[in-house]
Amino acid sequence: MVPILLVLLLVLILFGAGFAVKILWWIAIAVLVIWLLGFLMRGTTGTGGRSRWYKW
Repeated sequence: MVPILLVLLLVLILFGAGFAVKILWWIAIAVLVIWLLGFLMRGTTGTGGRSRWYKW
């Protein structure tokens, strides 16, 4: 009984890790798209002709 429970626990852990990794891939793709859009649609700030789309 204990080996079956251990195998089921291992399967649940691996399934959860795979789901989390897939979600992280989608988040990374979304951040990349937002960054590219901001990079392409940036405007000039008016200070010496430098342009940036973020406020860091």
